[in-house]
Amino acid sequence: MRIIAGSLKGRKLRTPKNSDVRPTTDKVREAVFSMLIPYISEGFVAIDLFSGSGAMGLEAVSRGASRVYFSDSSRESLALTKENVNICGVQDKAVLLSGDFRSNLRRVREQADVIFLDPPYAEGYILPALDCILDCGCLAEGGVAVCEHSYRDGLPEEYEGFTLIKDRRYGSIGVSIYQYGAGEAAEEEADE
Repeated sequence: MRIIAGSLKGRKLRTPKNSDVRPTTDKVREAVFSMLIPYISEGFVAIDLFSGSGAMGLEAVSRGASRVYFSDSSRESLALTKENVNICGVQDKAVLLSGDFRSNLRRVREQADVIFLDPPYAEGYILPALDCILDCGCLAEGGVAVCEHSYRDGLPEEYEGFTLIKDRRYGSIGVSIYQYGAGEAAEEEADE
């Protein structure tokens, strides 16, 4: 596994020793960041909520993120993320949060522009995570939540202030990108 593009391009990352962590493939990461181009700018803030190896968050740093919060409940996964942060030499841009995603979101003290959600597929965490993101206010207006899931999992087009703006399938993997506040902005423009 490697960083695909940006300042850290080509940097090799450590991978998990077991199958409990399923890192996002290079192909899917490249596709996700291609879709994100209109929604990110230099210095953006990101949260890698179920970080695993940290590959998504490190790709964000490589592409201009000023800070990434890496969150995981697994000590092994967080240790792997820390190792990959050290390999990339970006400790000054990384904040590691250990614990349940709900408590970790509440510990983020600034609004993110992008939140990556790649939880264990069978656990049903995506909608509860979106609820928690709303509750703690850690996603900026117009920010996006990138949800990786089994393509069989049907996610809604609208959800509590989130609007589905991109939905793609890569083999058995589904990627759904939600924008926060996008539907409200469209409604306000229609009212004017």
